[in-house]
Amino acid sequence: MNVREATAADEPTLLAFTEAIFGENWDRPWRPPEITPTMFDGKLVLVAENDGEPVGYAFGELDPQGYAHVNIVYVVPERRRQGVATALLTGFGERARAQGIEHLTLDVATRNEVGREAWRRLGFTEWAERLRVPIERLEQHDVHGESYASLHVQSDDREAVEAAVGRYLPRLGGSGGRVEGPRNGWVAVYAELVDRDRKARERLASELSNATAAVVCAISVDDGVVVRYVLYERGSVVDEYQSLPEHFGPLPPGDVVALGANPTVVSRLTGAEPAQVRAVARTASSPDELPPPDQLLQQLAEVMGLEGAGRG
Repeated sequence: MNVREATAADEPTLLAFTEAIFGENWDRPWRPPEITPTMFDGKLVLVAENDGEPVGYAFGELDPQGYAHVNIVYVVPERRRQGVATALLTGFGERARAQGIEHLTLDVATRNEVGREAWRRLGFTEWAERLRVPIERLEQHDVHGESYASLHVQSDDREAVEAAVGRYLPRLGGSGGRVEGPRNGWVAVYAELVDRDRKARERLASELSNATAAVVCAISVDDGVVVRYVLYERGSVVDEYQSLPEHFGPLPPGDVVALGANPTVVSRLTGAEPAQVRAVARTASSPDELPPPDQLLQQLAEVMGLEGAGRG
């Protein structure tokens, strides 16, 4: 296999490859760019060939500030997992090193687990997270609402919960956790990190469930508009609910359905009446179709027997 820099004669192949990768992988909420020869202007473009036949390409830019960024790596389906992408990136890296550049970057979609794992195997590590928001939502100030949450551990052993919080909260970047209860068979946990960081909240809930071998419920109001809970059993998610399923971004239809509460699971883990869970845990596309979020959170907490849910 040969990796070389593209020439003007490669233009039809490059455009066809770009059409193919956009058709296969484009999952951003905005439309893809227009595919024209100008998209390669000023870029380093490499073509991988096998017996003179193009089997993949990569293109990106060499930044004089000290890094090279790869915009696209594409390999035809029948030649994947045969080292073509590695050869293209190696060739890109060699040309970057020749210009005194020491770092190579690329973007990968959050949902693209196959791609993320492939890049990790080549040594890529995460150093930033790119966020996006619909401008309309930003203009409506939905993202500036208050977030607050609590974790509830199904246990009467407050000391065990305190010990687990003391062990795991600092590892996630938090401090000053408060533990209360037990109340109605649940020990409640509050922390500033739990309020503001949804991912850290749910990681802590999973760790507490593992450490105590107990059911844990993370329940919250996020961005002042969406009500969410996640139930864990032995560290694993067994049910989750989100009042506005696509609040954090577009989802496939199956994922939207999955964010509706499962009354049978909730009943098994908390003793709640399935009919009450079904009546309260509604989902919608707009907050106008639901009760106010603080009210909805309290309704859910009451059904599941969680005292002091939310702000505490």
